[in-house]
Amino acid sequence: MSERSLRGLGVLAAVLAAVVAARLGLGHAIDGELTLGWPEAPIRGFRLGAVGCAVSVGAALGVCGAVLQAMLRNPLASPFVLGVTGGAGTGIAIASLGAAWAGAAAPSGASIEAPAAIGALAALAAVIAISRRQGAIDPVTLVLAGVIVGTVCTAATTVIESLLPPDRRGMLVGWAFGRIPEVPDPALLWTCIVAGGGFLALAAWLGPRLDAATLSDDEARSVGVPLGALRAAMFVGCGVVTATTVVLCGPIAFVGLLAPHAARAAVGARHRPLAIASAVAGAALMVGADAVRQCIDLGGGRLPLGAVTAALGGIAFLVLVRRTAGEWRR
Repeated sequence: MSERSLRGLGVLAAVLAAVVAARLGLGHAIDGELTLGWPEAPIRGFRLGAVGCAVSVGAALGVCGAVLQAMLRNPLASPFVLGVTGGAGTGIAIASLGAAWAGAAAPSGASIEAPAAIGALAALAAVIAISRRQGAIDPVTLVLAGVIVGTVCTAATTVIESLLPPDRRGMLVGWAFGRIPEVPDPALLWTCIVAGGGFLALAAWLGPRLDAATLSDDEARSVGVPLGALRAAMFVGCGVVTATTVVLCGPIAFVGLLAPHAARAAVGARHRPLAIASAVAGAALMVGADAVRQCIDLGGGRLPLGAVTAALGGIAFLVLVRRTAGEWRR
């Protein structure tokens, strides 16, 4: 790893440590006033749980974003292009409607994990099946299939939500905003950590092949890269890892899009250090957004995490679009 890469990783790690310290220290007094200080044992446990979720989900989304931007050769690609968010929402909506018809309690907390996972993986399977051409996954078709499947799932979720009793719609709406659980399900958290960590190790190991995959298909194959197998492994891996993050924290916008760009500015374009740096940058973005959320109270409680990442990410996205358009014109 080059000196620049090591220096950039050091900077990103320092930023991550700073935002983690800020998130652990930020709290609120009984009267609602914002406080800063090391929390006592009971509260510290809740904050550590939130930080653990944010770091694992942010890192997973960051490395998935870096891989997808390489495989799709598109700097604006993000993990949710695979349609898993819409599928997870539909799974939860179907479970909620079934519970309402059966007269059972509405799914909440840990009980939404199974339907969300089933819906996310079903949507991913549909996208992969639609995008196959002559036995291989076609990147352009994959993006179109992901958009279509995600849109259909979102429409289905809206229809199902309209059939729910009014008192049962709040959970579905709350999940769609994205959140960081302070007391996560240990099995689900460890699933996300293992899946994200394993995929990060795979992406770092295959870094030189990902470098070659950013070239044209003919150039990549000429240097011995099995492009079809690489695409299949990376797309399926990204989909599964993204599904675990959606089940754990709901849909979190823009982290997977922005983290690779921050990492690329710090360590360069080589994908071995870039994968690691994207994971660190994604974790820092998630924890930082959660820290910002703690500072904003509009009278109805803390802002949803998804609203914060969407607001901050939307501005950055517009900057990226303008810069990318300028590069295309040149």
